[in-house]
Amino acid sequence: QVQLVESGGGLVQAGGSLRLSCAASGRTFSTYAMGWFRQAPGKEREFVGGISRSGVTTYSAESVKGRFTISRDAAKNTVYLQMNSLKPEDTAVYYCAVGRSVVAVQDASRYAYWGQGTQVTVSS
Repeated sequence: QVQLVESGGGLVQAGGSLRLSCAASGRTFSTYAMGWFRQAPGKEREFVGGISRSGVTTYSAESVKGRFTISRDAAKNTVYLQMNSLKPEDTAVYYCAVGRSVVAVQDASRYAYWGQGTQVTVSS
C-alpha cells in the first residue's frame, strides 16, 4: 500500500511563490514516475507536471511552463512542486500521484495512487 501526503499549500498573493511537498511511503515511489495535478472548483482535474522515475526528465503543462518546477528526492521519498509567479488562475486543490510507468504522462487514469490534496489560493 502506498500513501501520499501533500503539504505546503496556502494563501499567497499574485506573483508570490509556494513549494508543495509530497511525501510517499512504500517502495513504489522509487519505481515509477510521479505527477502533479490540480482541480479548481467546477473544473476537471488537470495535469500540471510530472517527473520520470530517474528524476532526469520533467514535464510541465503549457499553462505553468517557466513558472513551476518539479523535482524529487529519492532519499526522502518526496517529490516537490516549486511554484513561482503565481496567478489567481492557479487557485486549486493540488494532488500528487504515483504513475504506473517510469515516465510521467498527462492522463490521470495512468496514475495508481493519489494524495488527499492541498489547497492553493492565489489572491489578486
